[in-house]
Amino acid sequence: MDDCIFCKIIKHEIPAQIIYEDDEIMAFNDIHPQAPVHILLLPKKHIQSVAALSDQDTILAGKLILKARDLAEKLNLKSFRLVANSGEDAGQSVPHLHFHLLGGRKLGPIV
Repeated sequence: MDDCIFCKIIKHEIPAQIIYEDDEIMAFNDIHPQAPVHILLLPKKHIQSVAALSDQDTILAGKLILKARDLAEKLNLKSFRLVANSGEDAGQSVPHLHFHLLGGRKLGPIV
């Protein structure tokens, strides 16, 4: 999508602190971190949200989760939180599927 900020980051049109990139996935530091470690992981393929995932996207979704695990291990996070908001009412501010990897401090419960 031409107006999607994450698609522009994927195309390297907007700078970001990229942590990981391959042919299908990109991970970069959140510009408004909510924890000492706050990384966004997203597919390069534009998918609106978790709710928009198709059965054909199963492997891609799994790769995102496993990459979050790998990054947490690389960053020596003993505990971490992986969050995906789906839709505006759930707090999704960018309509491009993404996971938040949060860690580096004790995180409070989600209410």
